[in-house]
Amino acid sequence: MSYRFFKRRNVLALAASAASFLFLNGAAHAQGFPDRTITLVVPFAAGGSTDVVARVIAQKMGDELGKQVIVENVAGAGGNLGADRVARAEPDGYTVLMGTVATHALNPLILKTKPYDPEKDFAPISLLVVVPNVLVVNPELPVKTVPELIALLKANPDKYSYASSGNGTPLHLSGELFKSMTGVNMQHVPYKGSGPALNDLLGNQISIMFDNLPSSSGHIKSGTLRALGVTTAERATSFPDIPTIAESVPGYETYTWNALFAPAGTPKEAIDKLNAAAKKALVDPGVSARMAEFSAKIVGSSPDELKTHVAQEIAKWGPVVKNANVQMD
Repeated sequence: MSYRFFKRRNVLALAASAASFLFLNGAAHAQGFPDRTITLVVPFAAGGSTDVVARVIAQKMGDELGKQVIVENVAGAGGNLGADRVARAEPDGYTVLMGTVATHALNPLILKTKPYDPEKDFAPISLLVVVPNVLVVNPELPVKTVPELIALLKANPDKYSYASSGNGTPLHLSGELFKSMTGVNMQHVPYKGSGPALNDLLGNQISIMFDNLPSSSGHIKSGTLRALGVTTAERATSFPDIPTIAESVPGYETYTWNALFAPAGTPKEAIDKLNAAAKKALVDPGVSARMAEFSAKIVGSSPDELKTHVAQEIAKWGPVVKNANVQMD
């Protein structure tokens, strides 16, 4: 046999040995997971509902895993900066993302340049909670129910506008879905966040808004805003007297959700441990009580259930984004 044959055989043997070593070494690391601090990336600024969920969950997950889970806010580009960072991170389970409908459905549909693939570049861990949005109006608007609002808008096409926290946000598209399902016309006015939009709604510079229920709840309780309907399929436990929009517009449903994702290729053993820790955290009485404060419905799904959820969300929002002609650079 030739020298070339022996050389090639040795190279192949070394390659196979190296691959085997890496596989076994990775498996060993996964079995010992975690042996150091885990970073939970929140792709938005501190203080919002996603950040609150992350910090409550992180503490209890750390208790369950025996290692600290620290929250790091990486805000910017509507959540894309933080999500892209996790997509490119080492797939070892030590960097995970608090994903949302924005990072894993809306942004990939809206952006012309897509920094990551929401399905291929992430390993699902668990869908944690679902948070309702709410349709609110200034009390001076002469409507008290969703049917009355629809009648007003149909009688006065394009006279009224609705506010949201920004172009391409879940709240913007909640309004577009409402328009398409009811056949009404109203102009969209995007703001740089819910705060400025709420200020103008309270001041009656604008009459209608789709908002996250947690940020509007205080104004609803005080009567400075009137809630016409929550956007989830079921009524919010914290506001049982507010009907769902679906009670008047069958099939209407939107919400904000929070879920854990790791980079694609993260070992199954690490994913399973993170999933188990998240589920354990969610059933903690203190966590449950905190989530109930802002009407977050606890889910605690399996990785496969989250994978299906993301696919369904992309399929649901695709036509809405197309019909609204929302495109961003």
